Amino acid sequence: MKYSQLIGIIACIGTIIICFLPWSYVASIHLPVSGMQATGTNFGKPGLLHIIFTSIAILFFSIPKIWAKRWNLLITVLNMAWAIRNFILISTCMYGDCPEIKPSLYLLQAFSAIILVMSFLPKMKVKS
Repeated sequence: MKYSQLIGIIACIGTIIICFLPWSYVASIHLPVSGMQATGTNFGKPGLLHIIFTSIAILFFSIPKIWAKRWNLLITVLNMAWAIRNFILISTCMYGDCPEIKPSLYLLQAFSAIILVMSFLPKMKVKS
């Protein structure tokens, strides 16, 4: 695809922004949970690894070498797996208390999937 690298970089930047938005809200203790702030829970900072993975993916999207495109596949698969893990962890009911899932958690899944698909479509010149 002609614009796959640019779309991948834009999706990576979108993922970084989504890490600072609220992902869910626990009504019983009045606690918003985001990727970088989950105080009062045992989640830690689940968005921090997304920021690391997408920063590396931006670097690999911008390098026009075949080795960078291959490593980018690994990084984006790990990012997608981490997004699925976060979705399961953040949206699970615990002790009879179900969190209210915010749209940004669904956007995280969408952007991670877009990044993964764009890493499968690198713009490379083929030598004859």
